[in-house]
Amino acid sequence: MMRNVLVLGGTRFFGKKLVERLLQAGDQVTIVTRGGLSHPFGEQVKHLQLDRTNAKALEEAIGDTSYDVVYDNICFKPVEAEEAVKLFAGKAGKYIVTSTLSVYPFGEPRKTEEYFGALEYTVPNPYPPDINYGEGKRLVEAIFLQQASFPVAAVRFPIVLGADDYTRRLHFHVEHVQQELPIGMPNTDAHMSFIDADEAAAFLDWLGRSDAVGSFNACSKGEISPGGIVALIEEATGKKAYIALETDKQHESPFGVPEPWYMSTAKAEAAGYTFKPLNDWLPPLIKQLAAE
Repeated sequence: MMRNVLVLGGTRFFGKKLVERLLQAGDQVTIVTRGGLSHPFGEQVKHLQLDRTNAKALEEAIGDTSYDVVYDNICFKPVEAEEAVKLFAGKAGKYIVTSTLSVYPFGEPRKTEEYFGALEYTVPNPYPPDINYGEGKRLVEAIFLQQASFPVAAVRFPIVLGADDYTRRLHFHVEHVQQELPIGMPNTDAHMSFIDADEAAAFLDWLGRSDAVGSFNACSKGEISPGGIVALIEEATGKKAYIALETDKQHESPFGVPEPWYMSTAKAEAAGYTFKPLNDWLPPLIKQLAAE
């Protein structure tokens, strides 16, 4: 069955991979992007160019169209969630918003979804003026799951990695080892969850075809520490890393967490999805980046 799917933010990294999957499956896809970046899909998708933070522009662009699934990869603030809840009432068969491991505090133990209950979380009125990324996503989840009149799922991703990661977080480490630059890392042994961009897209695709609702952790099977990642890079490059507890800001590791930060995917697995082991994709990705 051809579905009508809307993707807010679908031109780069795992959003782009998601759109590719939807098109391969025969879905009719509309993407919303702010920038004038040319997108790789040509006539295969309908493209609405607007700033999603402008609720009126989004409302006008969508009009009376309804969608079987809406994917929202670019909702960061509670006001955006509140506007979407109103705008998509009666127009979304299911709404999937990407969230983050950052809804959880650092430290043991392994985080299950219950460590942040979006359904019970108090939404302040008015919203505080300065909201950091993690708190923004907590409020986004809370508003969607408490207030939406349509089914909602929120996907809590850890750091997403891939060869085409525009934030170049893994690239940073490979380049620093190759160039013998210091890497600032407060805790080399902190276990962390990761996921690769292909699996992030695959899970979003699966969730859009399932009845599962609520918040879901999504990460690869197994954890690795920042020090473990550096060891794989040393092996791939044949060079020794220079790790420091503190460095200038420009040399601070994007994986520099103070304590362990990792998730359980038991809920998603119980709903029918199986994640790939981290070891299946991370060492080959590091070798690929080292070779480039």
